[in-house]
Amino acid sequence: MSGGGSNLRALLEAAATADYPARVVAVGSDRPDAGGLDVAAEFGIPTFTVALEDFGNRADWGDELLSQIEQWRPDLTVLSGFMRLLPPAVVGALSPDLINTHPAYLPEFPGARGVRDALAAGATETGASLIVVDNGVDSGPVIAQERVAVLPGDTETTLHDRIKPVERRLLIDAVRAIALGTLDLKELARS
Repeated sequence: MSGGGSNLRALLEAAATADYPARVVAVGSDRPDAGGLDVAAEFGIPTFTVALEDFGNRADWGDELLSQIEQWRPDLTVLSGFMRLLPPAVVGALSPDLINTHPAYLPEFPGARGVRDALAAGATETGASLIVVDNGVDSGPVIAQERVAVLPGDTETTLHDRIKPVERRLLIDAVRAIALGTLDLKELARS
C-alpha cells in the first residue's frame, strides 16, 4: 500500500468483527511513510516496507516484495492504494488471488489519475471498481463495480471522497465472498 490507508482501516474494522470470515495477517508498503502502516499498527497487524529506491532494478524489488508477502502465506493479497505496477514475476506468483481497488468504472479511466481523468473528460458519472490484478494497467477481470455520479462543481477531492466509501464497501464485500467461497477468483480469471 502506498496511500493513507482508508480502505485498509475499513477492512481491518470489518475483520475485527466476530462474524467477518477473513483476517488481515500483514500489511506491506513501498513507502516507509505510508499512513496505512500506522493504521496497521493501531490494529496490532505486522508490517513490512520494500521501497523501490532501495533496489537496483524493479525485478530485484519485486523479488524482495514477493518474498516478504509469501512469508505470511496469505490466501489473498490486496493492493488497495498501491500505486506502482508490480513486476510480471510478482503478478504471476500471486494472481488471481491478487486484487486491487480503482476509483473509476473500469475500463473507463484506468491509471493513477482515474478521478482527475473522469473530470477532465467531462464525464457525468464514473465509479469504483475492484479487479483481479494482471500485468496491464487496471486491465484485469472486474470482480465488482458501481457507478458514482459526477456532480456539478465536483473537484478531484470531492469526487474522490464520494468514491472512497463505494471502494471500501466493494472491497469488504468481495473479501467476505472470497473467504466464504462464494466468489472464486480462479474461475473469474478464466472467464
